[in-house]
Amino acid sequence: MVKNFSRKSWATLAIFVLLALVPPIAHAFDNSFLITMFNRALIYAVAAVGLDLIIGFGGMVSFGHAAFFGIGAYTAGILGTHAFDGSEFIFGWTGSNDALVVWPLAMLVAAFFGVIIGLISLRTSGVYFIMITLAFAQLFYFFFVSLSQYGGEDGLSLWDRNAIPGLDLYDRDTFYYLCFAILLAVWFFLSRLVASRFGRVIIGCKQNERRMRALGYDPLLYKLAAFCISAAIGGLAGALIANHSEFVSPGLLHWSRSGELMVIVILGGMGTLVGPIYGALALFLMEEGLVSFTEHWQVILGPILILVVVFFRGGIVGFLSGNGRAAGKSGGDHG
Repeated sequence: MVKNFSRKSWATLAIFVLLALVPPIAHAFDNSFLITMFNRALIYAVAAVGLDLIIGFGGMVSFGHAAFFGIGAYTAGILGTHAFDGSEFIFGWTGSNDALVVWPLAMLVAAFFGVIIGLISLRTSGVYFIMITLAFAQLFYFFFVSLSQYGGEDGLSLWDRNAIPGLDLYDRDTFYYLCFAILLAVWFFLSRLVASRFGRVIIGCKQNERRMRALGYDPLLYKLAAFCISAAIGGLAGALIANHSEFVSPGLLHWSRSGELMVIVILGGMGTLVGPIYGALALFLMEEGLVSFTEHWQVILGPILILVVVFFRGGIVGFLSGNGRAAGKSGGDHG
């Protein structure tokens, strides 16, 4: 069985083991900031893995995924605010601070808007699809900027983190391992989804929509479903980042955030699902390392990303597995 393990499988196992060991390593070096930094990377990895489903396997290059990220964050922030002060949110409901209520609701709200955005955007392709998703994200960005009731441009502070019975989410280790477990669950779910008939249809639509239509499949329906799943995962990541930062702002919906998620996917390796996890860790580690040298760290980071794209066409995962291109191009290895 060990002989059947590919280099990519070993790399996947290694990254998960490394992530599991972050808290004890941080405590050993008496550096709790490591937990905070890696926790943030985990949350962005959740959103990026969801984005990889539509970019790497569906060929839907969304430049507006930050909209779902921000919607999930604001769902948690708004419901938490009303729960704290006891004011009415809607139909007599005063909101909630229960994670088992707030987080699924954040996913549902993001998926709902995913349906609306998807129904319009998916009737286009190429650069038009990119521009429409970007336009929707900016629309939501300016909507929350104008929402003065919830802080407007200044953002909204969470008075309390969401609660889960039996867990203390204010404990760094507990919250870290919860986010890690969610990342594992999302990765496993999408891995099985891509390997299923649904996933094969999505990959087929990316390669040749006309052929899939001739086989009796409705490309729009399948692509819309994938788009909504990706949106829901983005909403979940948004709820997690709201709890992590205990603050939400319109900046979470800005186009630059969408670009950051795309960079994570491309850096790690499109169409691999595990690639965005590598991408998130690499991006945040590079940011932290470069910031310590210069405040103009983005000037250095830009050329590094260009070199990765040019010389490692399959991203970090492609390099580790010895392949020049990510597996998603052929719809193959995705574990």
